Amino acid sequence: MKILVIAAHPDDEILGMGGTLLKHSLKGDKIEVAFMATGITSRRSSKYHNSSKYEIDDNALQKMQKEIKELRKDALKASKILKISKIRFYDFPDNEMDSVPLLKIVKVIENEIKNTKPDRIYTNHYSDLNVDHRIVYQATLTACRPIKDTVNELISFEVPSSTEWNYPTKFSPNYFVDIQNQLNYKIKAMKAYKNEIKKFPHPRSAQNLKITAQKWGSVAGMKAAEAFEIIRKLEKK
Repeated sequence: MKILVIAAHPDDEILGMGGTLLKHSLKGDKIEVAFMATGITSRRSSKYHNSSKYEIDDNALQKMQKEIKELRKDALKASKILKISKIRFYDFPDNEMDSVPLLKIVKVIENEIKNTKPDRIYTNHYSDLNVDHRIVYQATLTACRPIKDTVNELISFEVPSSTEWNYPTKFSPNYFVDIQNQLNYKIKAMKAYKNEIKKFPHPRSAQNLKITAQKWGSVAGMKAAEAFEIIRKLEKK
């Protein structure tokens, strides 16, 4: 099976489905991941800290460009842990993808689909708090509209620190994957994102990733699981 992950930011793929990605890899599935936004510049400050100011000076921007390169190196390290075949980076503005014409994003994703010919696409969830996640979902859904050579399966994943914070909407999964044997690797891969993983009780902490996996596992009668929402699945002749 050919798997394409369309993720808004580096680390979304681990937070949402790191264990499932490893399971795909161990089955021999080919996995490619496309990151749409930089994952850094919305902080408006270097040293991985958020600034309350919107304006940004050239000096801070240059420092953040170095941090983007570092983040991408971390993404490569994480991908090796999960045996992901290829990853690609795009430069859409972080937390400002709503400032870009949707068509431009759709065309990038259409090109990804054309080149990879995936059997299944995973992407961010439509109800996330993060605007980039919602835009990426919408663009992916548009690129996967059911016309000739459409993708048969489109599935969305949650991202701790975004999906659960968008009150009052909620994530209602209908597909669960047992990751009991892959959970430690998921946490190891997330730790490769050394500036993105946080201390408990932050949702992006190693402890919370374990708690979340156990929570979804208990929902589905497993010890640890990742949860997804199937957006569309086509059964063809």
